Amino acid sequence: MEETPSAAAPAGAEVLDVEEHRDGDVCTLTLTGELTEAARRPLVRALTDVLLEVPTLRRVQLLLGGVTFMNSAGMAVLVQLQKMTIPRGVEMVLVRPRSVVSRPLQLSGLWHRFTVTEH
Repeated sequence: MEETPSAAAPAGAEVLDVEEHRDGDVCTLTLTGELTEAARRPLVRALTDVLLEVPTLRRVQLLLGGVTFMNSAGMAVLVQLQKMTIPRGVEMVLVRPRSVVSRPLQLSGLWHRFTVTEH
């Protein structure tokens, strides 16, 4: 298991921690903290690394149970990550999103873009 530290956030802002686990052609990114603009760099870096290092990658799972807050910038990050996986035919799955994630995605209409699962 490899942990990728997140980028520095403004004073008072909670940092998003990204923990990566690879199992064959599946990569799981466990997110803990706030999904905001500050999360863009560590998430894009983690996904870019796995896309480059695992040519047989078929699925990326984002475990979202530890996300405590998400704003519109966080939604944009999720869309960006999905756009990175589509050309490679890699499925991106949102796993166990809390209401702080699912509700904004539902209200914005972005909910239907993603595969969502509870496990």
